[in-house]
Amino acid sequence: MSFFHSAKPFIIAGPCSAETREQVLATAAEVATLGVQLFRAGVWKPRTRPGSFEGNGQSALEWLMEAKELYNIKYTIEVAEPQHIELALQYKADAIWIGARTTVNPFQVQRLADALVGVDIPVMVKNPVNPDIELWMGAIERIEKAGIKHVAAIHRGFSGYSPAAGYRNQPNWPIPIELKRRRPELAIICDPSHITGKRELIAEASQKALDMHFDGLMIETHLNPDKAWSDARQQVTPARLREILSGLMHRDEFTDDMSSQVKLEYLRQLMDTIDMEIIDLIAKRMDISGQIGDVKTACNMTTYQPSRWREIVESTGARAEEKDLSKDFIIAVYEKIHHESIRMQLSNRARAENAQPKQ
Repeated sequence: MSFFHSAKPFIIAGPCSAETREQVLATAAEVATLGVQLFRAGVWKPRTRPGSFEGNGQSALEWLMEAKELYNIKYTIEVAEPQHIELALQYKADAIWIGARTTVNPFQVQRLADALVGVDIPVMVKNPVNPDIELWMGAIERIEKAGIKHVAAIHRGFSGYSPAAGYRNQPNWPIPIELKRRRPELAIICDPSHITGKRELIAEASQKALDMHFDGLMIETHLNPDKAWSDARQQVTPARLREILSGLMHRDEFTDDMSSQVKLEYLRQLMDTIDMEIIDLIAKRMDISGQIGDVKTACNMTTYQPSRWREIVESTGARAEEKDLSKDFIIAVYEKIHHESIRMQLSNRARAENAQPKQ
């Protein structure tokens, strides 16, 4: 069993930043009573602008190790440099995570992966700041290729100019759902604190994540959120965390008590991921069609070739019947795609001919 599947849901909680020894120990004492799987705290804080609090570094690791020993609670931190990994191991961290701003850089992720070779520690990978599932998967695969056996993904939303529903980051739920579809064995943990940016929305986003079959939650928790040194608006008190956790429902599959609206939204999100894939595939097909058109132009071949269309009708019709779909429906769809391909090839040919110098 994966480290991240040891509880349902798998809960990570703690302050955005390890501010002082007293704050870390007092918060850990409270969080430890809630039965969470990992205590979290930022040790190195990659801030957007200079001059902001950027973490206490190695001193904070001393506090976290002390909290671990005092309250028998495992802890996790974010790492961004190979030396961070070395220090995390030295101070007996139980897991680490790679942040969104690091995930976006494959060169840096590879440096971290190289530092993890031969190391036995669970690793979580946050989604990159932009909604790029291939980049996210690539970072996860780099860590796995380093030999890390326990890997999880963290969904913290995506940066944008117009966050949805008043959230700090765009949830863009189809992206993590698509990751789950491609990698069903991979644990996906939702970070509703960074998605919402507002403590009053965390419970709502947490339940939605569990309804989307996420495996766990990472919720920022502070003894006095309003006076937190970083991200004050999105942190909850331990007492509020207890309320949120006690009110959550975690479902492995659809159940009778699951509302029709929840089922409907989940299925719509799955459909959205498939629609995105269909559009991506059509775009790739059109790109290849354009290349075929260039070859036809160079060889002075006609753009429309009836024999090729008959082949498409035969192959797609047969495939439709294999999949128990209407043959007429699939052929009608491909007729639209084929017509668009021919239109595009003719347009490209006309541009090429007009660009040739006149004799």
